Amino acid sequence: MEKKAKIIATLGPAISSTSQLKKIIELGVDAFRINFSHNTKNIKNVVSKIRNLEKKTKKRIAIIADLQGIKLRIGKIKNNLIKIKKNQNFIFDLNKKEGNSSRVSIPHSFIFKKIKKNNIVLVDDGKYAFKVLRKNKKSIITKCLSQNCYLSSNKSLHVSNISLPFNNLTSKDKKDIKVAKKIGCNWIALSYLQNAKLIHQTRKLISKDMGIISKIENKSALKNINEIIQATDAIMIARGDLAIDVGHSEVPKIQLGLIKKCNQFSKSVIVATQMLESMIENYTATRAEINDIATAIFQGADTVMLSAESAVGRYPLQAVKTMTKTIVSTEKYKKEHIEDFKNKIDAKKDPIKSIVLSVKDLAYNPSIKAIIAFSNSGKTAKLVSAMRPRVKIITISPNINVSRQMSLLWGVQSLNSRDANGWRDMMNISREIIKKDRSIKKNDFVVITAGLPFGNAGMTNMIRLYKVGT
Repeated sequence: MEKKAKIIATLGPAISSTSQLKKIIELGVDAFRINFSHNTKNIKNVVSKIRNLEKKTKKRIAIIADLQGIKLRIGKIKNNLIKIKKNQNFIFDLNKKEGNSSRVSIPHSFIFKKIKKNNIVLVDDGKYAFKVLRKNKKSIITKCLSQNCYLSSNKSLHVSNISLPFNNLTSKDKKDIKVAKKIGCNWIALSYLQNAKLIHQTRKLISKDMGIISKIENKSALKNINEIIQATDAIMIARGDLAIDVGHSEVPKIQLGLIKKCNQFSKSVIVATQMLESMIENYTATRAEINDIATAIFQGADTVMLSAESAVGRYPLQAVKTMTKTIVSTEKYKKEHIEDFKNKIDAKKDPIKSIVLSVKDLAYNPSIKAIIAFSNSGKTAKLVSAMRPRVKIITISPNINVSRQMSLLWGVQSLNSRDANGWRDMMNISREIIKKDRSIKKNDFVVITAGLPFGNAGMTNMIRLYKVGT
């Protein structure tokens, strides 16, 4: 049984070789994430390897450019590691020199104006806590509250009850968007957005065949979630920073609510952060981690993501294998209990969604083995995927970048083919695809959907039920 949910692996030294990339694709990775918060000096070379493997494996691979945004980070640390003892005084300052066991820089001057005594400073995605004792114009004196505190360069920083003034793309983000376009990324992931403003700014800078993923990681984004979902192409539930901002115990219900809302409005949703965290160092996952992946799939997530597990972990291949195995097992149960997991789609004001919804109803017939969706822009593919049909979804686009983008969508097998120049040509292309697919037999039924006229439809307005062999 092939998995329907997709897997994103974050690129890093652990999977930078051609052999590692090949193995990880074969084990189930559908997309790679480039973290632009870190060094991307050799990323063009790694992307080139992925594109060469794409040809050999005949599998379309999406590449995501994850922008840094205005995430607060500490500065560089000498030898990239320091240990701080519990109850030790530690200074955060504006000095740009490398940090040591007594101090480190914070290159964000506005914090010094807003921070107050007794505020808690969290470092490295909330792993380590420091209590503010006092401050002056250029330094913040704190006490370390954590045992075994090990800090390395450029780790994240969060200060309780301080909102970030972030409604515009940073100069680095704009520069990184140019790099992402140049190396052929298919998605741009926006960090720390608070409303739809960043989405609209980004849309003006990217190609039409690139998608936008909005990372939900703060209270402001949750407050403006409806406008964000309406403006974006996909949502990522970035649970690390989200937990720090709203509280860890609030995240499970937020995750469920966001997945439901995205399913309702036919938007792809990614669950990320610490899904297999223990596998950075350990060969096997914890039971809680396996359950975390399964829960995301049960709730209706399109995609689950590996971060440090694949980028710098000791067992990246095993992590992907574990994730794939868990997805397949969970989806098998969902298929056996399909009535309990049908998506509720809001199609009241959208006749196009209503048309595609009828495709889903057809697909529940056991005689139907696949849906073939002709989708120049990817819109049809996104709608069909959001319906969560029981059968295989094969999407066809003449634009290879759209095909790559669609490979991130739930259940989609994305193919790149010439555009049909008419009804007969559409059927010829469909027959060619069916002939190559061993799971589709003579006398099986296939649902074919497209927009007419071909190449300039702008919407899904045609459905055909085709009996194989006729």
